[in-house]
Amino acid sequence: MDALELLHNRVSCPLLLEPAPTAEQMDNLFKAALRAPDHAALRPSRFLVVEGEQRDALGEIYLKAGLEDDPELTEAKQTKLRNAPLRAPVVVVAVAHKTEHPKVPFSEQLITVGCATHAMLYAAHAQGVGAMWRTGPMAYHPTVMAGLGLAENEEIVGFLYLGTPKVVRQAPEVDTAPYVTRWVA
Repeated sequence: MDALELLHNRVSCPLLLEPAPTAEQMDNLFKAALRAPDHAALRPSRFLVVEGEQRDALGEIYLKAGLEDDPELTEAKQTKLRNAPLRAPVVVVAVAHKTEHPKVPFSEQLITVGCATHAMLYAAHAQGVGAMWRTGPMAYHPTVMAGLGLAENEEIVGFLYLGTPKVVRQAPEVDTAPYVTRWVA
């Protein structure tokens, strides 16, 4: 696939089915991720792969977090939290492992992990794998972070859902003009 075609046509795929990406496809995603810009080569990206029955365990962590926030959570909302990781055959948790560095602030390290996750989205699309980057309250919840074993200096950048797209849609045309201004001193 031509690089510009890839960049212009990637779309999020919210409806993902089996089969999951192959081991080779997953390796390609991680290779792409580790090419992200990385000031001082700190490698702040860490990825947790959640698949199979482990998705159920992640759903239980989500449910626990949700009930901590609202003990009166309706049964429907409990089911939604429990089933959230089942939306795709594989969930990759993108984690920023932040390191004290005199020239690289935490914000740059987070950007690196964001770029790494972004690269994974495009590598997925290039291979015909459907992908959806999600965040939401569970990405920032201390119970979820603890349940996933994150260290004090780590945070979740996003959940990358991967699988076979149920529907392949076309990317809408984008008019760049409203977003670009020529700066003049």
